[in-house]
Amino acid sequence: MTTDPLGALDDPDHPVLTMSQAAELLGVQAAFLRSLDSAGVLHPGRSSGGHRRYSRNQLEVAARVRGLLDDGHQLTSAQVILGLQDDLADARADADTARDERDAARRERGADRTD
Repeated sequence: MTTDPLGALDDPDHPVLTMSQAAELLGVQAAFLRSLDSAGVLHPGRSSGGHRRYSRNQLEVAARVRGLLDDGHQLTSAQVILGLQDDLADARADADTARDERDAARRERGADRTD
């Protein structure tokens, strides 16, 4: 059984984009991406030659940071905001799951009563 060598392209966490490709897609300078790496906001993969490689998810984070910086936030504030936004998204997902489980249990109890 062989694996699809292009399958990694579908993985949003697989680092496939060079710094120049990532910068072009985001409309930023490469220095911006380097600064996010230095600040610990992004942790790009490295090629065998040591060059940074970025994933789709990392580009999404960089775009979110860029937006916050454009709104006037400092980088440290942007990092905190990103963390809080991610925590909120996780909490909402947990609440949705709990609600779905509760609703399924209610439907099951209702079905048991009609049998």
